[in-house]
Amino acid sequence: MKNLIFSLTCIWLVIAMAATAQEESNSPVLDTSGQPLQQGVEYYIKPAATEMGGPFTLIDRNGFCPFYVGQRNVSVDGIPVSFSPFEEEESTVREGKNFKVAFSGATTCVQSTTWKVGERETRTQRRLIATGDNAGYSNYFYINKYEEFENIYSIQWCPTELCPTCRFICGAFGSLFENGKRLAALDGSALGVVFERA
Repeated sequence: MKNLIFSLTCIWLVIAMAATAQEESNSPVLDTSGQPLQQGVEYYIKPAATEMGGPFTLIDRNGFCPFYVGQRNVSVDGIPVSFSPFEEEESTVREGKNFKVAFSGATTCVQSTTWKVGERETRTQRRLIATGDNAGYSNYFYINKYEEFENIYSIQWCPTELCPTCRFICGAFGSLFENGKRLAALDGSALGVVFERA
């Protein structure tokens, strides 16, 4: 009986330590003023290095719908976004936790401005980030620290929180130049970004 109690106590202790470690590893993502990103609050997403383009915005890639996620070529205002964590009871955006992100406002495409992984660009085979909510895995992203710099992050796509047993080809956001436009795309060098409250 003592062995059973000891074994159960050890198992409970291991589970408690694992839960604490996971909670600590999912630190809140901080904006440029050091405040946690909150659901329903609008933020501008900007490159951490100003020579890497301007704020994120909607890009008309080819004159047809849908719009794509991209950056202005200059440091003028972009379009703010808001975040919706996958865990419904969560109101804070946390590192490594899945969320949806959408531009604030509407488009002439009469569709959602929620980000999603789109098609591959034919020349580079990089996956573009388009807009539109398909209620699937392609709409969920997460944020991680960018090389341990304070309040600088990288946005990544890998919806493992939605399907822990699925095998995804995950990727980090970077820039892709196409016809003078700076599009957001996966499968290249990661772009360090900051979040500024709108």
